[in-house]
Amino acid sequence: MKILALEVETENASPKQFEPHLGAEARRAWELHQSDILRELYFRANRSSAVLILECANTLEAEQVLETLPLVQADLIRFDLIPLVPYPGFGRLFEEQGWQSKHPLQ
Repeated sequence: MKILALEVETENASPKQFEPHLGAEARRAWELHQSDILRELYFRANRSSAVLILECANTLEAEQVLETLPLVQADLIRFDLIPLVPYPGFGRLFEEQGWQSKHPLQ
């Protein structure tokens, strides 16, 4: 399952608090990327916060993976998790031809 993870900075965290962890954070992100768990990693264009796409069995697994990040362990950031499913609407294009979508959100 794809999970969208949006970084939320801990209130009152200062940039100086992040600095000692940034190298380890990059290494851990690289490890997760190489293991095919962290599929995509971005920063928002309008502010300095990460947006991750994870491939996990469920949000619980995603939480466990994100807890291995040094900035999470240092309680400087957390993530809001949004589980994603494929868009089912395209199936409607083929209903008149007798094709049925099997997705529950149809």
